[in-house]
Amino acid sequence: MLDPSKFPHLLTPAEMSKADRFAIGVGTPGIALMERAGLAVAEEAARLTKSRGRIVILCGPGGNGGDGFVAARLLERRGYAVELGLMGRRDALSGDPALAASRYEGPALNAAVVDPRGADCVIDALFGAGLARDIEGEAKAIIERINAFACGGGRVVAVDVPSGVDGASGKARGVAVEASASVTFFRLKPGHLLLPGRALCGTIRLADIGIPEAALAQIAPQAFVNAPAVWREALPHANAETHKYARGAVLVLSGPAHRTGAARLAARAALRTGAGIVTLASPPDAVSVNAAHSTAVMVAPFSGGREFEALLADERRRAIALGPGAGVGWGLRKLVAAALARPAERRTIVLDADALTSFAGEAERLGRLIARGGHQAVLTPHEGEFAKLFEGAADVHPEDDKLSRARAAARLMGAVVLIKGADTVVTAPDGRATIGWDLPPTLATAGSGDVLAGLIAGLAAQGMPAFEAASAAVWLHGACGRAAGPSLIAEDLPEVLPGVLRDLA
Repeated sequence: MLDPSKFPHLLTPAEMSKADRFAIGVGTPGIALMERAGLAVAEEAARLTKSRGRIVILCGPGGNGGDGFVAARLLERRGYAVELGLMGRRDALSGDPALAASRYEGPALNAAVVDPRGADCVIDALFGAGLARDIEGEAKAIIERINAFACGGGRVVAVDVPSGVDGASGKARGVAVEASASVTFFRLKPGHLLLPGRALCGTIRLADIGIPEAALAQIAPQAFVNAPAVWREALPHANAETHKYARGAVLVLSGPAHRTGAARLAARAALRTGAGIVTLASPPDAVSVNAAHSTAVMVAPFSGGREFEALLADERRRAIALGPGAGVGWGLRKLVAAALARPAERRTIVLDADALTSFAGEAERLGRLIARGGHQAVLTPHEGEFAKLFEGAADVHPEDDKLSRARAAARLMGAVVLIKGADTVVTAPDGRATIGWDLPPTLATAGSGDVLAGLIAGLAAQGMPAFEAASAAVWLHGACGRAAGPSLIAEDLPEVLPGVLRDLA
């Protein structure tokens, strides 16, 4: 099996069909692809099942069912007791699935009457990733029986994606199989990573079935697993001629005295990424608090919009982070507008938390401010902040899946949009997207998002383009979470970053 992080392109079901057709067009028969897919499924089922155990295989009438017939034949040859159930009639199959079924000499029972109870493993080969309707009726009853088996501790291997999971969006189509493992082919699909699909897939196994790499050039996919292979070449590197301003300067806006911690977390994270100098723009009442808790991070007092604009005038400050603990309201809106309007070469503005909530329901207005200044901008909402900001916004539909919403928001704003979560999505206005692969749940702690904003600002200040900086920051954030361990607090994340960067290098 392949490491998905080393093969980061994500293919929609439609794009995967193009990859299959490409392989067939350059000389690999479709049945050969099906045989290799069935072999990968059989190997995973064997890995999860004791020798000569009972394996129930439930097949649909399409390509997934064909893979299931191949797996049945191979497992039976290995001595497993195979029981195969088929939705529909065997003589109604056509194409490669019919050929695969003809090579299996065992019976094909009615899937509706096959009872998985007592099996050592169930192979779900009912529906593929391109399912475009909700599952109901007999198919729903079959899936519910599979899930009852799984809830009792049974092992379930899904072919491609669990039946009922939309491979493009991760949505469950009415009901979906809860798999122990999913075996997919050539490349992952967005639905393998987007919730709830990710939670339903179990362990994801990626198999090489002989589709040439050249298929990717024909397809030109725009979505990727968020892994170093996507952004490693854009990571900043210091050299012998580097000085602190050449390494990048960051300005982080602090809130009032009783709300300074979030900005300090962001500033510390920015400094730990390798930015040469990081400054907290501090209201007068917060100067002593920030100074007492900061050493390498500098503190610059300001009072009112005019003095804040003076801090923005230093063009060496290539990244500005606004929002963490800054306080929602008109005052912050004015500072955000000032940062977006101030001319500066190669500057990135990171808008997080309060900076987004201050524009609740006014996404188009914020988008016009971003467009007017011409800066790179990165917006980092969690789901609640996203819903508030884009309420009523044109072309951003709350019922859409996370990837679609993020892409629509990025186009509307002319900015990189990052929606946080276990399946954090980063999208660019041109449609590129990364989806988080293995972000630990321990990151769900107070201040964690402030650290993420600082990581983005620190990388952007060193010259990383906004999309790559945001994607790399999400990955580093997750790696720091794993390194810090189960009892992490937000303060731990910047402190383990040097080790994570060392290992990455």
